Amino acid sequence: MPLALQVKLLRFIQEGTIERVGGTQSVKPDVRIIAATNVELENAVKEGQFREDLYYRLNVVPLITPPLRERQEDILFLAHHFIREEAWRLKRSKVTLSQVAASALTVYSWPGNVRELQNAVRRAMTINTDGIIKPSDLGLTEFQECDIGQKIFTIREARYDAERQAIQRALAATGNNITQAAKLLGITRPTLHDLLKKLGMEKLIA
Repeated sequence: MPLALQVKLLRFIQEGTIERVGGTQSVKPDVRIIAATNVELENAVKEGQFREDLYYRLNVVPLITPPLRERQEDILFLAHHFIREEAWRLKRSKVTLSQVAASALTVYSWPGNVRELQNAVRRAMTINTDGIIKPSDLGLTEFQECDIGQKIFTIREARYDAERQAIQRALAATGNNITQAAKLLGITRPTLHDLLKKLGMEKLIA
């Protein structure tokens, strides 16, 4: 957001009024501001790219959404949602994920988060012709039908081991304080609870 526009937004938040283009009277709209960003605003403030006073005005109730790789339980839900959307748009019916494709979706790390997942589904829906989406349709060519089982096992084991180690370090550093450990890990408290259950580590906080 350009600095000039930031000034206008800050003025509206402070005064609660705007003046329409070409108008001469102030109007007081009844609105609530919900702002989202993929930029580290604290760094932008330090670099002079974002106004500090506007940052604190907007940062009243911050909600941090963990990356998709930390919300594995959401991946298939979102994938099926996007499949339904694309099926409706393309006027197709009975499009499903193969078991291997479903497994590949949950194993892949999704560095581009939800947008990357959505684009992968759009790609699959565009090129697939038999109604059963495979890893190659999604662009996940590293996951082959013949070796997916072994690949999933090794990747999952490596990820689980890394997650266990990271959680153990965070809990040790915070004296088993779940809230502080979650902050150190960059995830939410409920997400950490879910990970502890998934990894069989509940006894660490008992």
